[in-house]
Amino acid sequence: MTPNPILKAGALLLIFTAISVFFVALTQDTTKEKIKYNEDQLLIKRLGELVSGYDNNILEDKFLKEIKLHGLQQQVGIYPAKHQGKTFAYLVEHTYPNGYNGNIRLLTGFDIKRQLLGVRVITHKETPGLGDKIETRKSDWIKQFSGLSLSNPNQNNWKVKRDGGVFDSFTGATITPRAIVSAAYQVLVYFTQHEIN
Repeated sequence: MTPNPILKAGALLLIFTAISVFFVALTQDTTKEKIKYNEDQLLIKRLGELVSGYDNNILEDKFLKEIKLHGLQQQVGIYPAKHQGKTFAYLVEHTYPNGYNGNIRLLTGFDIKRQLLGVRVITHKETPGLGDKIETRKSDWIKQFSGLSLSNPNQNNWKVKRDGGVFDSFTGATITPRAIVSAAYQVLVYFTQHEIN
């Protein structure tokens, strides 16, 4: 009796699917450590762009805090920068949910006087050629936050120029710069009003 062609094709498809799943799982397991290593290296690079002079293991000293930030209940990662056991700055890893294409994962650094050390993008889904100018490899735009505080500029000026503030936006892209300005300001407000630890 000749096997049914549909059953034969189904069996071949099942075998092919099982083999594919096996190799995908194997690849994921073998690359998991490499991916984690690469993520840590990117994070160390971003940390180094915002703060220097620390002598602690900043990744190991990270702690998590559950807070409401940017209208979102989220777990933020806080990296204390220390010199000789004394904390002189904090770097906060947080998510701003209102980018043009969704979440923007940011690293915002400030010193103990709540003066910004800067803001860096960890991940985003912003439009290539427009919103991705928030990356330092594409533009220096995001470097303008260094040295700013809640009083410099004043509250009314923490907006893009199009909204009556002091921050430039990109030609053809206002939502992404507006998101970064808002996120930086909200981090300063939150950690000025609340304990960090």
